[in-house]
Amino acid sequence: MSKVLVTGATGFIAGHTIEELLRNGHEVRGTVRSLRDPARVAHLRRLADAVGGRLDLVEADLARDAGWDEAATGQEYVLHMASPFPAAPPRDEAELVGPAVDGTLRVLAAAARAGVGRVVMTSSLAAVSAAASRAGDRRRTEEDWSDPDRIAPYAKSKTLAERAAWDFVADHPELELAVINPGLVLGPVQHAASGTSVSLVRRLLGREIPAVPELGFAPVDVRDVARAHRLAMEAPAAAGQRYICAGDNLWFGDIARILDDEFASQGYRVPRRRMPYLMLWTVGRFDREVRLGLDFVGSAELVSAEKAHRELGWSMRPVRETLVDTGRSLAELGLVRPRGAVRSAA
Repeated sequence: MSKVLVTGATGFIAGHTIEELLRNGHEVRGTVRSLRDPARVAHLRRLADAVGGRLDLVEADLARDAGWDEAATGQEYVLHMASPFPAAPPRDEAELVGPAVDGTLRVLAAAARAGVGRVVMTSSLAAVSAAASRAGDRRRTEEDWSDPDRIAPYAKSKTLAERAAWDFVADHPELELAVINPGLVLGPVQHAASGTSVSLVRRLLGREIPAVPELGFAPVDVRDVARAHRLAMEAPAAAGQRYICAGDNLWFGDIARILDDEFASQGYRVPRRRMPYLMLWTVGRFDREVRLGLDFVGSAELVSAEKAHRELGWSMRPVRETLVDTGRSLAELGLVRPRGAVRSAA
């Protein structure tokens, strides 16, 4: 049994990773910015009780030094998952880049001082193939990096934070680093404050958008991402490696079709018609979340997860299962509701 610190414990990926760790016999200490609101961590406490594992929650904020040395003390591993992930572009990129980079360095420095053996960091495909870096039809691998001068603030924050992490461990060889670069993370949400990435499914089921833009994604199930973090933590050969964890490109229209096939009979009116670029641009003027997609219209996200398959023994569940489970969890938590008459399956 290993002792593992998970930063940003209330996050979407972190919650599932905590469950993965507890189910595999590890003791978990999770950091949260504040413990003053018990409701924000109630799902984690219920999870630990259900699994029968040991979970300890402590306060630590990426923006402050306080708490990190205490959090890292006595831990064998750190899974650094905390990072800002807004639903809409920030007005100032420093709101994302600063906390992502400085927070990563705080966590790594505390890990090094505490004698932690390995850090597994949650990065993103945004650090591999964002915006102009997607150009062409070549599949991106772990050798590829996004250009921070040509990408949106969130992608820039992930790219610079990961770069900073690799630079740090180059100067601290006693600390091992492995990095997970997931694609669009979907899957069942554990509590009502759902992850930003699942808003795509929420907006389709809630018919919050009138049509479907021509956007491509490399999706992955949050439960599979959680398993990848555990495997990268446990596998000796993972030290010093990046791992892309994502599937084949899936167009937004395909996602809508799968959701419509599954949920139309339950009264959900998922949009299916294609959204022209001009409409997307117009909607994006008023909807900052929609605006995030403008740089990716017509662009497939082509990446290879072969390295994770080969070196970690990692695998993905079918994307339909992921999408259906996402939708069901949103419905069960009341985050989406039927909006139309039930359509016959015939």
